[in-house]
Amino acid sequence: MGNYHTPVLLDQSVSALVTSADGTYVDATFGGGGHTAGILSRLSGSGKVIAFDRDSDAINNAIDDNRLTLIRDNFRFIRNHLLLLESREGIPSKVDGILADLGVSSHQFDTAERGFSFRFDAPLDMRMNTSGGKTAADIVNTYSEEDLERVLRLWGEVDGSRKMASLIVKARNSKAVSTTQDLQNAISQMLPKGAEHKVLAKVFQALRIEVNQEMRSLEKFLEGAAQSLKEDGRLVVITYHSLEDRMVKNFIKCGNVEGKMEKDIYGRVKTPLEAVVRKPILPEEEEISANTRARSAKLRIARKTKEENK
Repeated sequence: MGNYHTPVLLDQSVSALVTSADGTYVDATFGGGGHTAGILSRLSGSGKVIAFDRDSDAINNAIDDNRLTLIRDNFRFIRNHLLLLESREGIPSKVDGILADLGVSSHQFDTAERGFSFRFDAPLDMRMNTSGGKTAADIVNTYSEEDLERVLRLWGEVDGSRKMASLIVKARNSKAVSTTQDLQNAISQMLPKGAEHKVLAKVFQALRIEVNQEMRSLEKFLEGAAQSLKEDGRLVVITYHSLEDRMVKNFIKCGNVEGKMEKDIYGRVKTPLEAVVRKPILPEEEEISANTRARSAKLRIARKTKEENK
């Protein structure tokens, strides 16, 4: 488990999540199982954890514990699965807490053939679920120049996204851009010497988000999570970049990812959640030193309000 992925903000997130040893909790991003194991360690024999992951490699990390139910699917379908579990197994569809660690696992980054990292020359894949769907290679070779520019600008916040999209199209007109190295070659003139990794990180993030429809999945997850929490239940989310953190912050504050303030006839903001801590919790320097992938992590905690249950 530890070799697969080192869980970020483990103690802080699990402590914020678990309010009852007999409760039912969801780990929406099972990964290496680190957060799930942390939750289980705080539960009694009657407590339960329902975990989600769409990556078959993650599913292979299943923990042998009869209190755990592991579901292979996208966490955007959390509400559907909880309702199904209630009808089939009697597990309440309203839970005491839901945790999501939105980061890509160390295993995915470090497995060359998955294509998540520019450190390896590997097929441009980037799918969380390798059993189907578009790959990153499909996107760079079939999207129009305008759509490529949109992906790079919106999901990677890439400077010069229009020029970069043009370079990719020019390269693929000569030869399919099939590998991570092909992509780096195509955009090489836009990679500043000595800081290539900073630009590549944005480009690879943009493609990964598009491949896996991460922003849409996150929006659907947040909606489903709000519907699936008991009154006073906790939502705990760990984010790693500004796009997803902004969506989580907006949803907690406004009840939607756009940050639109919608008020009832009494002038109260209609939102199913309220923040437990005003500012996100950040990892300590000690954790960052031990696990550099924790450096951009932000932990947000919210609780379910009464209004949603009326």
